[in-house]
Formats: sequence, C-alpha cells, structure tokens
Amino acid sequence: MLPKRQWFEVSSVAATPMTAAMVTAALVATAAKIKPQDAKPFRKGDAVVYPAHGVGHVDRVGFEEIAGHRLHLIHISFQDSRMTLRVPTAQARAAGLRKVASHAAMATALDALKGPPRISRHMWAKRSEEYLAKIHTSNPAALAEVVRDLQASGDGSGSSYSQRNLFELALERLAGEVAAVNRITRTDAVALINQTLVQARARGAMADQPACFGV
Repeated sequence: MLPKRQWFEVSSVAATPMTAAMVTAALVATAAKIKPQDAKPFRKGDAVVYPAHGVGHVDRVGFEEIAGHRLHLIHISFQDSRMTLRVPTAQARAAGLRKVASHAAMATALDALKGPPRISRHMWAKRSEEYLAKIHTSNPAALAEVVRDLQASGDGSGSSYSQRNLFELALERLAGEVAAVNRITRTDAVALINQTLVQARARGAMADQPACFGV
C-alpha cells in the first residue's frame, strides 16, 4: 500500500523530483486497476480540499507515463499559491483529498461561529498545537471553531502575534471553502464570516448587560 505522504507536488517554478521508490509505490497501488474504483470519483472541474493547501480545482484526471510506469493521477491546481499537485487516484482519499462540503454541512459548520469563544486552560504552546492540528484537518467545522476561539476582541486588543497568525490561517482556509460552496469571491466569504462574528459578539454583549426594571 502506498504510504500516506507518497504523492507528488509541482510548483510554478520547479517540480519536486520523483524518486524510483515513489513511482514504484504508486504503481503498486494502481497497477491492478484499469480504472480505480471510487463511489464518488474526482472529475475535471471539481472544487476539492487538500488538507495541507486548502481549496483547489481538479484540472484533469487520467493515466500518465512516469518513469516507464502508467499511473492514474489527479492534477489539482491552487490559484493562490500557483501550485499544482499530482495525486495517485488510489491514494487520494488516504491523503485527505475530498470534495468541498455541501451547503448543509457548511451551514452547520458556520453555526459554530455564533457561539462564545472557548478558551482552554492549557498553556499557549499546547493550545497553539491543538489549533494548528485542527487547521491542518481542513474540516470546516474545526476551522470555524479556531476562528471563533482566536478572534480578537471588538477593539482589536487581546490578541498576540502568534494568535493572529493562526486566526488568519484558519480564516483563509475557511473562507476559501465558503467561497467555493457558495460560488462567491473569497473577499465576500471573509466579509460573511466577520459579519457573523461581529453579530455574535454583539449578542454576547447584550446578554451580559444587567437587566433593568422600571419603577
């Protein structure tokens, strides 16, 4: 079986060299399959999510000759980073590649933004590892939780440099998928997420105000 991280990356500048071992491993995973079976196969034009890079688009799917071997590969391009991945079809699911979330799943994920931030009692080093692990899943619900928990206060205070970096990374990943699901620009997706956070903070502030009773 092909190890989890045996796939190939090609940047806009230069390709990462493919070793004979990498090609052989991919060949073993696909050699017995004329056409890899998948209940929901990836097709050209699909918007997909790759955990390490976020949302990309499938440019083509098909067989290629690499180092004398015929492999079935998925080409995925990422517009923001101007990078292309080639992922063996037989290993795509194991590598974490998936299609973008459904409208219902995304709506459920965004509901997490409406709750109050949850602050762990762990030291920041431990918390930052936990947040980064969530970001690397590229799961929209997990990303929404990170965005909610690391948002700065209304006046922009209370946020460290490392916290802002993790917040912005989670926001970027979440906005990318929101944009793909709703067919809007990433700028509009960021605005939608920020608006949801602002409204949640406003509701929280109102709930914290003491009740006033007329005499």
